[in-house]
Amino acid sequence: MHILLSNDDGYFAPGLVALHAAVSQVADVTVVAPDAERSGASNSLTLDRPLMVRRAHNGFYYVNGTPTDCVHLAVTGLLDTLPDMVISGINHGANMGDDTVYSGTVAAATEGFLLGIPSIAVSLVTNGNLHFDTAAQVVLDLIARHQSQPPAQPWLLNVNVPDCAYAEVKGMHVTRLGKRHKAEPVIPALNPRGEQVYWVGPAGSAQDAGEGTDFYALKNGYAAITPLQMDLTSYNHLAGVRTWMGEGAV
Repeated sequence: MHILLSNDDGYFAPGLVALHAAVSQVADVTVVAPDAERSGASNSLTLDRPLMVRRAHNGFYYVNGTPTDCVHLAVTGLLDTLPDMVISGINHGANMGDDTVYSGTVAAATEGFLLGIPSIAVSLVTNGNLHFDTAAQVVLDLIARHQSQPPAQPWLLNVNVPDCAYAEVKGMHVTRLGKRHKAEPVIPALNPRGEQVYWVGPAGSAQDAGEGTDFYALKNGYAAITPLQMDLTSYNHLAGVRTWMGEGAV
């Protein structure tokens, strides 16, 4: 089994190192990750300049681009054969609810999925303990399940893991995405030249965090496994928009 690893925290991130150490025990692994942190990059591709690929002393490839660039480049040009799976992470921090729209971690996995490969985005919901080993073990559990029960078609899984010892994780819950409150306001500041600048404010707190959501699972000590899709069509609005468009709309 050949697995492609990427992330959005950069090729030097401890979460990626921990993931590589774990997955290398059960598969051949190639790492293609950004050359620097690209958190919040979402699904952006770099189209205004060429990309460069370099190799670090530990064998990891790193790219001067986004997480999506890394997976796209690896799958469509760098690798000789398609990987059997793409895994992105381990992210330092949660990617739950609305976070998935902005997340570079989720974006890297999404690119693998769009290219027809089963893909996993994995994040550690940190509380300061940094149990990347726990998140890595959850990934190994999912790989083993994938090998014993191959899915009928590729899936995209968003995985969030509690920051505790593996033995303390109560299990895995298959969840839906919750929803956060509106983000906090931007934070104004002055740069060293006295110019007005703004920092993007923190994400809002959980709004929809009831039973069945990823927020609820993590709050209760479970790893959240959320299947994602990429069809953005709002099917509930098709009829209403046709009516709004009037006669002739089909």
